Amino acid sequence: MIQPGLYHLLFISAALFFIGVYGFFTRRNLITMLMSIELILNSVNLNFIAFNKYLWPEKMDGLFFTVFIIAIAAAEAAVAIAIIINLYRSHHSIDVENAEDLKY
Repeated sequence: MIQPGLYHLLFISAALFFIGVYGFFTRRNLITMLMSIELILNSVNLNFIAFNKYLWPEKMDGLFFTVFIIAIAAAEAAVAIAIIINLYRSHHSIDVENAEDLKY
């Protein structure tokens, strides 16, 4: 079986990152924007794992950073979903243009 090399993992990570950035800037739905942010965070996690495996295989720093980012992403998703639910209850929409009322 062929093992993916560092360049393969970096290509997949870059693809995930740019799909996430594209989704964040082109969508107007808050849920899809949140999913795009999660894609970006997962691409960063993949970079940490890839560099840890191929550059410093004896260290565990990349894995610890990845676990930390997963914990932060879970907390961020919980807070974001709570904000989205409150926005939907008050405005009956999760469109970004309707979220301008939160500024004031």
